[in-house]
Amino acid sequence: MTALSFEKALADLEQIVEKLEKGGLSLNESLALFEKGVKLAKFLREELGKAEKKVEILLKDEKGEKKKEPFDLDQAEGFSPEEEEEEEEEGGEEPPF
Repeated sequence: MTALSFEKALADLEQIVEKLEKGGLSLNESLALFEKGVKLAKFLREELGKAEKKVEILLKDEKGEKKKEPFDLDQAEGFSPEEEEEEEEEGGEEPPF
């Protein structure tokens, strides 16, 4: 049996939601789909948790040693490589890595 990928699980969950929203299913069919959706949602949460733990940014502290910090999605949103290049050209701070 092949391992379920995050993308496949997400697509399956989206299909289940569409079927349930559309209606016209028997109670047993709806319950079976709902149960499968709950299992998929749990799998997706676990996979996201694993990914979140893996995503870390390495920064240097005052002593020049590397330290790990959790990835801050709010800080990263809207970031573009072009902005970093502009800062470097204007004499802005260089990235710590």
